[in-house]
Amino acid sequence: MWSWGSVIGETRAADIRSLAACPLRTYQHQDCGRMTFLEKYKDEIADILSRYPVMRSALIPLLYVAQRDQGYVTESAMQEIAQLLRLTPPQVYETITFYTMFNLKPVGKFHIQVCKSLMCALVGSDTVIEWIKVKLGIASGESTADGLFSLSVVECLAACGTGPMMQINEDYYEQLTEGKLDRILADLRSTGTSPLKSGPFMWPEPAPSERGA
Repeated sequence: MWSWGSVIGETRAADIRSLAACPLRTYQHQDCGRMTFLEKYKDEIADILSRYPVMRSALIPLLYVAQRDQGYVTESAMQEIAQLLRLTPPQVYETITFYTMFNLKPVGKFHIQVCKSLMCALVGSDTVIEWIKVKLGIASGESTADGLFSLSVVECLAACGTGPMMQINEDYYEQLTEGKLDRILADLRSTGTSPLKSGPFMWPEPAPSERGA
């Protein structure tokens, strides 16, 4: 059974307790009295660590937890994760900056990520990006003034047969048209969700000639 004390030799239990202490020598920019990332998600972090014999393998799952907390990975969370996993802060930072799914600054409530890779580009992803820019008045890397929407242009989202497509938070929206985009944005503004989401992805529909076969 995994426990905080069982990882002695890789991460001492005393070090974990010190991360939740205040003042924190390592994290002097944190406010005294404020709950730290490790303290807030202690049980979930323990569960994640129990899955990995090599602790540094838990880096990406822990970064997901940190991003879920604030909508992006804060500097303080990066430092806490680095100390917990016996990594340097630059090692954590280089992992975050390698993957487009991690954010280093606040994003809107609805984070729009449009796939720009070759297969989507061939079926109009550049046009979708321009529609979004015009409709929301933002460019890639920006957020709307009301904090509702942010736009990012990302690499392949593994829906190559159903482009052009985009991911908004955890949901996929595929085979986009301008009409679909208008409906999606309106739905998100009014209800916070849209029935046009397709789950993680949909299989490509058969060609018209195959449907009648």
